[in-house]
Amino acid sequence: MSTVLAHDLALALDPARFAEQALGRPLDPWQQQAVRSTAPRQIILACRQSGKSTVTALKALYVAIHEPGSLVLITAAAQRQSQELFAKVLASYRAIGRPIAPDAESRLMLELENGSRVLALPGRTDTTLRGYSAPRLIIADEAARVPDEVVTSLRPMMATNPRSQLVLLSTPWGRRGLFHEVWTEGEAGWERIGPIRGSDCPRIPRDFLEHERASLPPWVYASEWDCQFTDNELAAFDSALIAAALDPDVRPLWE
Repeated sequence: MSTVLAHDLALALDPARFAEQALGRPLDPWQQQAVRSTAPRQIILACRQSGKSTVTALKALYVAIHEPGSLVLITAAAQRQSQELFAKVLASYRAIGRPIAPDAESRLMLELENGSRVLALPGRTDTTLRGYSAPRLIIADEAARVPDEVVTSLRPMMATNPRSQLVLLSTPWGRRGLFHEVWTEGEAGWERIGPIRGSDCPRIPRDFLEHERASLPPWVYASEWDCQFTDNELAAFDSALIAAALDPDVRPLWE
């Protein structure tokens, strides 16, 4: 076997090696885990600028190139956000020389000659995501800000594809919503990666973090850089106090 063929085979068999080749640098250990994982449901809790969007974009590109006929859906709270992650897919695709020729290529869609498609979709309402079936990979970027009904509407799409994966990635955004519940309550069936804090990321200078710590309100720094699900300073009552005041055994007066 030639050296070139062995190299190409190694990239095809290992998503992490493929991602490192496309990115031009080694992945962090947690990024290697994220891109190699075959878990049906994966949740990634990571700080800003940690590389969570980049590594999931590379995972999407790997699937599209090496698994012909795959459907990859990218969503976020707003079209602009899903488009940004898709732009990373497109940039990496072009950087590695378009190894599979495109049938169609735009700011929101990539269709390859091998039948794979990567689509960037808005995630404000569940109606914008209906109509797709059997995706190989679904990515919800900044999932803490995506409405719960949207995330819930993604799951039925996976029913007829045994290899389907749903990946939620986000920085915390308060003690609310499905992303917070999945992470903190440990819903069965989810692979949890993180928390990846600012201090864990070798590409974020320590002096930058110290400046952020000194400049930001404590709850903002804790959320953005320490991956803590916090209450903001406008909350009248701490969420932990509210939770402690609730009794699940008391029935409501009305449904």
